[in-house]
Amino acid sequence: MLAAGVLAGFSALSLLAYGYLSWGGAEPGSQPHLVFILADDQGFRDVGYHGSEIRTPALDRLAAEGVKLENYYVQPMCTPSRSQLITGKYQIHTGLQHSIIRPTQPNCLPLDNMTLPQKLKEVGYSTHMVGKWHLGFYRKECMPTQRGFDSFFGSLLGSGDYYTHYKCDSPGICGYDLYENDNAAWDHDNGIYSTQMYTQKVQQILESHNPKKPIFLYIAYQAVHSPLQAPDNGGQPMAGGSNWPLRGSKGTYWEGGIRAVGFVHSPLLKNKGSVCKELVHITDWFPTLITLAEGQIDENIQLDGYDIWETISEGRRSPRVDILHNIDPIYTKAKNGSWAAGFGIWNTAIQSAIRVNHWKLLTGNPGYSDWVPPQAFSNAGPNRWHNERVSWSAGKTVWLFNITADPYERVDLSGKYPEVVKYLLWRLSQFNKTAVPVRYPPKDPRSNPKLNGGVWGPWFKDDEKKKKPGKNKKGENKQKKKKNKKKSNQKKGQSLNCRSWLAGG
Repeated sequence: MLAAGVLAGFSALSLLAYGYLSWGGAEPGSQPHLVFILADDQGFRDVGYHGSEIRTPALDRLAAEGVKLENYYVQPMCTPSRSQLITGKYQIHTGLQHSIIRPTQPNCLPLDNMTLPQKLKEVGYSTHMVGKWHLGFYRKECMPTQRGFDSFFGSLLGSGDYYTHYKCDSPGICGYDLYENDNAAWDHDNGIYSTQMYTQKVQQILESHNPKKPIFLYIAYQAVHSPLQAPDNGGQPMAGGSNWPLRGSKGTYWEGGIRAVGFVHSPLLKNKGSVCKELVHITDWFPTLITLAEGQIDENIQLDGYDIWETISEGRRSPRVDILHNIDPIYTKAKNGSWAAGFGIWNTAIQSAIRVNHWKLLTGNPGYSDWVPPQAFSNAGPNRWHNERVSWSAGKTVWLFNITADPYERVDLSGKYPEVVKYLLWRLSQFNKTAVPVRYPPKDPRSNPKLNGGVWGPWFKDDEKKKKPGKNKKGENKQKKKKNKKKSNQKKGQSLNCRSWLAGG
């Protein structure tokens, strides 16, 4: 069995050990069982082996027996990380480069994207998902069971109550958010903490599964996303997470928002008990797991991920030398950003971040950028917090760091190495030429759970869209006749000349 990715809370580990021990080793040459556990908002420091006061002995042991990924990157928010995991593509190539998918938006992971579970099903895998989806649900085709999973048990939204499984998006817009496959799981509305409930479900899946058939099990725990209702991407310091000593937090492109905890535990590893410091990104799991499963990557699928199994298992150099952290063209523009500040290569008002080898460049408004000590350091007094805050230079919209030498992003080198800045700005411009339009539609009032039996769920129907044009057909015909009479004395051939402008970059 292979367990890969950002590992979650303590209760997941007995489950992981259970599956591993009860099934034993797979036959030589057979397809491995794949278990991917994704934690939500776990900070870089929020694991025992990174120095946390939070005790995680099982995680520490599994990581020590496997391979720790100490140069592993994800995205700073929920939807972007999940979309890149399941497609192997950067956000700019799926249209999800801005923010997250909101509950009331008619939006989801574009249906023309092949997903990881769909590719695994092609080679005989049983595919199951337990936990948080957050890739859209406004139409039935967007649901997990329509995107490659044989079964789904979990939530569709980004957050909610851990016990009642209710979520209010705004006052009066509230609903139940717990699903089993394509239906609301009212039978499971027993006030059970979601981590425990999901773990029980995973145990049931493993108990009923024939170990001779390969399984892909994707476990996306709700923990430790806010609200923090704990019985025991980068973390959110204001909600208890800690990325110390990294800079920034969830929702930013500083290291604290994108550098993650990750390890792989598997009998297939050749270098067990090692640390991998090679560059790894969440998009890399798509080709890596498909290759391990003896699947094929279609030539027409333009992936941004790399097969990094030999890097992890054998300690070889990573095929990855760069990461486009993101380009968000509609995020709040930096007031002092300009093409001039970007040497005429890039508009530095745009929020973007890129990593090439040791260098990392940020432009625009990078977000909250303090270094926040863990709560255990709070007895040092408020002065310590104040001393870790950033003193902004007026008008600054470009930052350059050598992340290998300065992982905490304390020394900005943009003024010292202008040629490096120009090169990375050019790389951003080249990536941007491949970007697809941003998908971020306004909210749809039909999404209100009150119109759907009190449940968050698919509301868009194709037949509704088809009926609309024919509703007032008679009235429309009368209006057309009137317009034709008014136009009878007008000259023919008049037209409105429209010109569309495309912004380069």
